[in-house]
Amino acid sequence: MSSERAIPRGLHFVADSPVEDLAVAERRVKAPLASVICVHGGLDRGGSFARLARRMESFDLIAYDRRGYQGSRGLVPLGLEFHVDDLLALARREAEKGPVLYFGHSFGGVVALGAALRDPALSQQVIAYEAPLPWVRHRENSRSILSDDPEYEAEMFFRRMVSNSAWERLSELERRSRRLDGPALYSDLSLLSTGAIPFDLSQLEVPTLYAHGDAYHVEYYRSLCQDLRELSPCFETRELEKAGHGAHLSHPDLLASLILSTWRERCVLE
Repeated sequence: MSSERAIPRGLHFVADSPVEDLAVAERRVKAPLASVICVHGGLDRGGSFARLARRMESFDLIAYDRRGYQGSRGLVPLGLEFHVDDLLALARREAEKGPVLYFGHSFGGVVALGAALRDPALSQQVIAYEAPLPWVRHRENSRSILSDDPEYEAEMFFRRMVSNSAWERLSELERRSRRLDGPALYSDLSLLSTGAIPFDLSQLEVPTLYAHGDAYHVEYYRSLCQDLRELSPCFETRELEKAGHGAHLSHPDLLASLILSTWRERCVLE
């Protein structure tokens, strides 16, 4: 992808971002049940939620490039606490309109959980899809030793998460764009590789669904889900059939249905 702010179909960038230099896109509907704020993972960007946005007829959907990535590349400093600050700023704006739900994919799920813990009053629901939580349960064979080259780490991450052949098919401009996201990715990976405990999930107060697919590392995720349910009664878990890590791209209908059904279940319980 180009480093320019290409407008994804189903989303459009807005000029009134609550955080200066944070690239925010949205898709609004009539009479939304809630605002869903989507938080992307490592080496991704807000535009990857465009397919999901087109299927969310009952919710306003807000997506953004996390600081250090793509359209928000110039925004520093990096680090989890600052990602949480950005999400909470968006949530405060949306809370003036109605209920707020966080959908966090991969590392975005870590950000969403951190925001829910810091200010539980701002969100009514969290859905975290395959968020990496190594301080709860370490996954064997996960890469934990980083080089000192963020651009190299960005390339290696793309090759691992997508494929070597997909990297080779990228234009030189597209490769450069991914490498420019290297410092932000490096910050994300550094948190996960240090063994630090960024927050205590046993203190969670916001209803949270941890979801995962069954395509990869399914036994690990099943064990992690059991750990989470034991950590806090706020956790529910769900396994999605035939879904992989990039479910927001490959299975947007399934995720849209999951978000809607989870929200309706919560409303019934209240």
